[in-house]
Amino acid sequence: MLRERLQAALKEASEKGESRAAATLRLVLAALDERDRSAREEGGREGVDDEAILAMLREMIEQRRAEIARCEACARLEEAEREAEEIAVLERFLPPQMSEEEIARAVEAAIDELEAHSLKDTGKVIAALKSRFNGHMDLGRAKRMVCERLDGCRQASAGRS
Repeated sequence: MLRERLQAALKEASEKGESRAAATLRLVLAALDERDRSAREEGGREGVDDEAILAMLREMIEQRRAEIARCEACARLEEAEREAEEIAVLERFLPPQMSEEEIARAVEAAIDELEAHSLKDTGKVIAALKSRFNGHMDLGRAKRMVCERLDGCRQASAGRS
């Protein structure tokens, strides 16, 4: 399904003369073809699924964010702008991301549900969040919130001793 959306978007961008979007989508589809080939060589009949495509898109976005930082550090602002435009094209295919407030509510619910009380419980809370909200939640932010909440719990209980 996602594969078809990417192909349709490439066709549309080409027809509209959106060269940056078309070039970015060609790059994505070429990378996808390569991953399909690798998956078939490893025994997969159909290539990669939508989850693998989403992971690939996220990886490409992170690469571009790193490149933006390098470009800005070297005062290559036009290149940084091009990378940002490519990120905008790629993000159109990702599921909507949870807001800061939604992440905080989900973190609180997971901590309560799992009865997490210390920083040792961080891994199981993050695993639960990942299984429920994979692709929709910035897990880095969630982990910071979990650590702050559980460290705060530890500090509060230490203060009572």
